[in-house]
Amino acid sequence: QATSALDSSLVGRSAEMAKLRKMIGVVGPSDTTVLILGESGVGKELVAAAVHQASARAGKNFVAIDCATLQQNLFESELFGHERGAFTGADRRKEGLIEVGEGGTVFLDEIGEMSAALQAKLLRVLETGHYRRLGGTKDLVSNVRFVAATNRDLQAMCRKGEFREDLYYRLSAFVLTVPPLRERLDDVPLLAEHFLSARDFARRAHKRFTPKALEALMAYNWPGNVRELRNVVERAALVSRHSDEIRPAHIGPLREKAQSRKRYQLAF
Repeated sequence: QATSALDSSLVGRSAEMAKLRKMIGVVGPSDTTVLILGESGVGKELVAAAVHQASARAGKNFVAIDCATLQQNLFESELFGHERGAFTGADRRKEGLIEVGEGGTVFLDEIGEMSAALQAKLLRVLETGHYRRLGGTKDLVSNVRFVAATNRDLQAMCRKGEFREDLYYRLSAFVLTVPPLRERLDDVPLLAEHFLSARDFARRAHKRFTPKALEALMAYNWPGNVRELRNVVERAALVSRHSDEIRPAHIGPLREKAQSRKRYQLAF
């Protein structure tokens, strides 16, 4: 069952994806902490979910938290929970994700964005299995598996003093590297068809890419990775309207889009 879940969530027949699936199969059944490395948009959360599904914890919760989007006090409350009166507006006790994920997996996305104070608290959980709710005095016992992910170079951050070296070694007990889409272009047609069949935007009839359209998709280097491909497929499905075929004209000039994106980044 774990293998079939892996096959359905991680789309691709390339050698790179086969290696990734194999390594997930190796580490999944253990309780080892996993660090997932990869560029933005490669599908790191899908890989984390696959690790969870390959484990004995698969029947329990998989909870995710994005370290990049929450302020420090909110993140601490989300992860550890808080007691009533811990801060303004805390009118009742709240369970954190460690408690919500009891027996399951907690996924920490963009771990490189975590503040130094929170890094120290997370390290304590990893080393002792104990933590406290925000505003609490009682130690609680953690029964979750931690999986973290980042698109940043944590080793370089350690050298600059931006990330705790001891936490890095704890997190990197087992590292999974997700390849960028440009390194597995053979998977592009399969992924495009997968997104097209999963999202029937324009009509219920099954759409298909013409060979020329697939050639255009494979000729692009996908700086935004799988996320960008999914968005391109969504747009092409809408633009093609009532046609059963998606042609190159429906996809648009991908190279020009990449150049426009660079101009936008420079402008801001």
